[in-house]
Amino acid sequence: MAAFEKIKRNAAAHGEELAREKPVIMVGAATCGRAAGALEVLQTFREEVEKRKVDCQVMEVGCMGHCYAEPLVIISKPGYPPICYGYVNAVIAERLVKEFILGDNTCPEFVLAALEPNELLPSFSDFPRSQYEQKIILKNCGHIDPEDVNQYINADGYAGLAKALQMSPEEVTEEVVKSGLRGRGGAGFPTGQKWRLCRDEPGKTRYIICNADEGDPGAFMDRSILESDPHAVIEGMIIGGYAIGARYGYIYVRAEYPLAVKRMETALKQAKKLNLLGNHILGNGYSFDIRLFHGSGAFVCGEETALIASLEGRMGMPRHRPPYPSSRGLFNKPTVVNNVKTLAFIPHIIRNGVEWFRSIGTKESPGTAVFALAGKIVNTGLVEVPMGTTLRQIIFDVGSGIPNGRQFKAVQIGGPSGGCLPESALDVPVDYDSLHKAGAMMGSGGMVVLDEDDCMVEIARYFLEFTQRESCGKCTFCRLGTKQMLEILGEFTFGQGSLEDIDRLEQLAEEVQAGSLCRLGQTAPNPILTTLRYFRNEYEAHIELGKCPALMCQHLIAYYILPDKCERSCDACIGTCTVEAISPNKKRIKVIDQDKCVKCGTCVTACPPQYNAIVKLSPPSEVPSK
Repeated sequence: MAAFEKIKRNAAAHGEELAREKPVIMVGAATCGRAAGALEVLQTFREEVEKRKVDCQVMEVGCMGHCYAEPLVIISKPGYPPICYGYVNAVIAERLVKEFILGDNTCPEFVLAALEPNELLPSFSDFPRSQYEQKIILKNCGHIDPEDVNQYINADGYAGLAKALQMSPEEVTEEVVKSGLRGRGGAGFPTGQKWRLCRDEPGKTRYIICNADEGDPGAFMDRSILESDPHAVIEGMIIGGYAIGARYGYIYVRAEYPLAVKRMETALKQAKKLNLLGNHILGNGYSFDIRLFHGSGAFVCGEETALIASLEGRMGMPRHRPPYPSSRGLFNKPTVVNNVKTLAFIPHIIRNGVEWFRSIGTKESPGTAVFALAGKIVNTGLVEVPMGTTLRQIIFDVGSGIPNGRQFKAVQIGGPSGGCLPESALDVPVDYDSLHKAGAMMGSGGMVVLDEDDCMVEIARYFLEFTQRESCGKCTFCRLGTKQMLEILGEFTFGQGSLEDIDRLEQLAEEVQAGSLCRLGQTAPNPILTTLRYFRNEYEAHIELGKCPALMCQHLIAYYILPDKCERSCDACIGTCTVEAISPNKKRIKVIDQDKCVKCGTCVTACPPQYNAIVKLSPPSEVPSK
């Protein structure tokens, strides 16, 4: 296509200017990096380069995935492999310019990895987890400037669109059908089938919507893609719109993602300027436009019919299906709703072909899965692995296991409505069907790791509290059922209730699951059902013994000061107790008044580690008499 070839040539010329023999400094400045101080690091690099008059490019990039080591910086210097530095601050940035950019000292003490093999850094190689990862939709994240469309084009961006426009809409749809791509928003419905159903509906007006209303606690995959590689989502939407015959698309993004909103707005303007979006795209005759819609942060709007209601200016509440959005969606017209990750896969599938995509992952779940690792895990951040990778590989090989020598206990996968899987399930392969059999679900990609200090009763209560609070209240099962379950769990965390209440809770969870209108209510009981399935003994301990085995439930623990370890001259715990529950006895040994103590744990943190005199126990304890 002549129009696209011209765009590619211009982008290539831009790339050649950037690729001149000079160092390039890339600073990860997505939300995670900014929270850790990346903007200060970025400014320091720019000031140092200008002050020292160095011919060097300083570039702002997106999330590299290694969020545990933010701020992250990659330096590419002629004669050296690209080197990734972690935990960079302004002082380190200044030193890197002085000693590496202007000299030959790579400052190995700050190096996380050399991204290519090189004899100059024999002790450093790529991240060990790289052998388990296969980056497709995260490939550009952290390696291109998300606000420079030319860099995206030079990374094969919009080549999928150019190829799709040379095919018929039916051919594009069938390619996606044959690829076996399943929706990455959680339900895993075949994407191509959804497109085909919408395209086959009568009438001329159709819509495609990108669901970027990511509201799961501990999930940040969609946000990172929007911030780091926005054009990939736009390209996927245009291809999807072409396939189903839509003239308009909407990106529904939560307003709590200001950086994602800003970068999407910039990317949309750039795409229009290059005629990659708008009227007669690339001279093909197909016209398509995208509008950005700011959601208000309601978790239930992640459900497609609630999202559509919100787009139409109504209260975000789900409706009965059928009819499905593919036949009656936005403004009562046929509509496709796809997740950010689903759309980001589309350009790769069209450009590289069905066989390439199906060679990755499993037969029923081809491709890769993107997860946000959070909780009790060494390497928090984003990972992309082939479908079929086991939970054990993701947690221990990619995430480097549990910190502080603690023992793995469970992993909560699939968001707040996902399931909690124990150690015995670590060899379950990550795909839609295997996780469903284990009692969990793929969800949108959140993965929260729990260790021995986590109480599974409290974890179930915590996640249910979130879904109960986010319920729109439309259907009785969800509105009242989740409230009743939450009350029962609350009693358990106080050591109250009976064993019959456990059976009652399980029955209620199954009824809410079966009777709720939308996926929020249908999946809200999952944390309860899986913790009852795998950790029923903890529920029984709370009720029969009045104890929390993990010492997490505040009403079932107490703090004590060990008299043989308490240092008489130290008053650190006294000074930090906000309720004045700690006082010294006649021998200057500190004592905690259990009636005043609010069990905040501040005293434990305040106690100097060389003494380690304060312990958390289940009362009544066997602490020696004061």
